[in-house]
Amino acid sequence: MFTDPALLALHAVLRTGSFEGAAAQLNVTPPAISQRIRKLEEQMGTPLIRRTTPCEATDTGARLYRHAEEMGLLARALAADLGQPAAPATLRLAVNADSLATWFIEAMAGVEGISFDLVVDDEDHSADWLRRGEVLAAISAHPGPVQGCDVHALGALRYHATCAPGFAARHFPQGPTAEGLARAPCLSFSAKDRLQSQWMHAATGAHPSPPHHTLPATSAFIDAARAGLGWGLNPAPLAAPHLADGSLVDMKPGLTVDRPLYWLVSRLAAPALADLTASVRAAARAHLVPPAPEEF
Repeated sequence: MFTDPALLALHAVLRTGSFEGAAAQLNVTPPAISQRIRKLEEQMGTPLIRRTTPCEATDTGARLYRHAEEMGLLARALAADLGQPAAPATLRLAVNADSLATWFIEAMAGVEGISFDLVVDDEDHSADWLRRGEVLAAISAHPGPVQGCDVHALGALRYHATCAPGFAARHFPQGPTAEGLARAPCLSFSAKDRLQSQWMHAATGAHPSPPHHTLPATSAFIDAARAGLGWGLNPAPLAAPHLADGSLVDMKPGLTVDRPLYWLVSRLAAPALADLTASVRAAARAHLVPPAPEEF
């Protein structure tokens, strides 16, 4: 029903955000892109692209975008089976920022022939992108259920509550009490971030509500903690060197938060992504805390 040039044009417009960008990517003119999109919209009887800046997909356009991605991944897998070269396929997936900063780049680097289009979201919400059909795979803190997806337990990313030594001396002379935590500035990644609340409850049995700074970047968490701006939960792989050199202290040694992580992948795309799944699992084994044997 859909010609390859039309799907390629739609995919390129949504990938680059503009008709001009799509034209440059496909080495054609912008009017040629417009003509292909218009014909595809006439076939479907509905708009596929919102002409905003950048361009956005309608619901139907998003489904066709995913179809184009699936076709590209299948073509890549077929070429590999036949020992033939193939153009890079595009994969849109959702990943949490801390995984991206600590171990997921290694997983991406373990495969060839895929151009990654990453959506960064909290691990508690990344699976929602799969449920809406906006990505083909995701790193999630929950195993599902997500209809039509395979689930692979990866392990857990461990977090330490850390702050600068001077900050600890000023705010927690008796250790992290509920009273001290209620007054000391806290670092938060976003409104979705619940790690600090979980740790405070585990540490004190209470639910302090401290003032907080919102810093939506993993590296900023480390930098802000070292600068004495506040305290926060930092991934063990990133916190380790700073704990070793004394620029950060563990606020309550032995009390960590382990966030389980799962690789969720569309069952339709799973065969074409078998090499990526293997790379994700290998990188997770190297960097995450092992899960219980029955979960792996």
